[in-house]
Amino acid sequence: PTVEVRVHGAAAWPLLIEPGLDTLGQAYVEGLVDVDGRLPDIIDVAHGLAASAQPGSGLLGRIRRRFGHTRESDSEAIQYHYDVSNDFYALFLDPLMVYTCAYYRDPDGKLEQAQQDKLDLVCRKLRLRPGETLLDIGCGWGSLSVWAAAHYGVRAHGVTLSRAQAEWAAARIAREGLEGRCLVEYRDWRDLPAGARYDKIAAVGIIEHVGIANYPAFFGRVRAMLNDGGLYLNHGIHHEFHWRRTSQTDFLLRHVFPNGDLSGFTETVTEMERAGWEVVDAENLRLHYARTCRHWVERLRARAEEARAIVGERTYRTWLLYLTCSAVAFETGSIGLYQVLVQKQWDRAAGVAPTTREAL
Repeated sequence: PTVEVRVHGAAAWPLLIEPGLDTLGQAYVEGLVDVDGRLPDIIDVAHGLAASAQPGSGLLGRIRRRFGHTRESDSEAIQYHYDVSNDFYALFLDPLMVYTCAYYRDPDGKLEQAQQDKLDLVCRKLRLRPGETLLDIGCGWGSLSVWAAAHYGVRAHGVTLSRAQAEWAAARIAREGLEGRCLVEYRDWRDLPAGARYDKIAAVGIIEHVGIANYPAFFGRVRAMLNDGGLYLNHGIHHEFHWRRTSQTDFLLRHVFPNGDLSGFTETVTEMERAGWEVVDAENLRLHYARTCRHWVERLRARAEEARAIVGERTYRTWLLYLTCSAVAFETGSIGLYQVLVQKQWDRAAGVAPTTREAL
């Protein structure tokens, strides 16, 4: 056989009666089954078993359709995923604690260099200049904010809904002597003052948490906070056109990203244009994210015993499974990663000099 599934006891039976990717994943993270085989074969078998599953019929799906995104649910969802443990994430992330797609200038390069190159890519796309102000929405552990302040001389302001991330970032800012030039706050971006204005704005890995129904309000508020002549970079995961929910996405919503919501690329860009944005540049980084997830899986598996000691067997298995499935999804193209750089439509302050990608 190409794939071997070991069932450890009768407790697995209720989860295997209707073997969707959600229930198979649940059985795995609870330690009721183990799977051996090549990763592509395992994923193929799981998809085959789940082919007849009916997604969205459970209680979770009904709750999400009824209540959607609120400040409270968004905060709880972010804390559920990102407050697991800073020490746990440090096991498989790079030293800068970047938890988004890396940028591999060298296809066979190391994760550490690729994450530095990604941060630099974002800064160069935004054309950051010394003295400018940068808003980093959903800043995570503050990697972009710190990098931009240290290497580009901007005054960076990051906000995150994870208290653990904000505390880690504050300690790093103090260690690097960036107080007064870089600030990371535990704050909902929607609670920024009405008069807050910035020269450049970035949202890296945030659109997945916004909720499709909230796109008009999100893109509209970002536009209102951007000074004339400024640039906004939206970096996020998108799914294939005509994508539908599956039992795999139900697993992710239940165990990994409770408020996750993915749109198609054209759907997102359409909402951006409706909100008064002009697209300056768009880049597909799908295969870069596939490699990033592969690296995370390798690093997490290499430190499995430490991970189990910090967060326990269930969380270790959940993250290992979700990162593995993500790598395959990015490789096969069922999901993608786009960076979209925009400016305000008809913005006379944006300048008239043509730019080229060679500058990046």
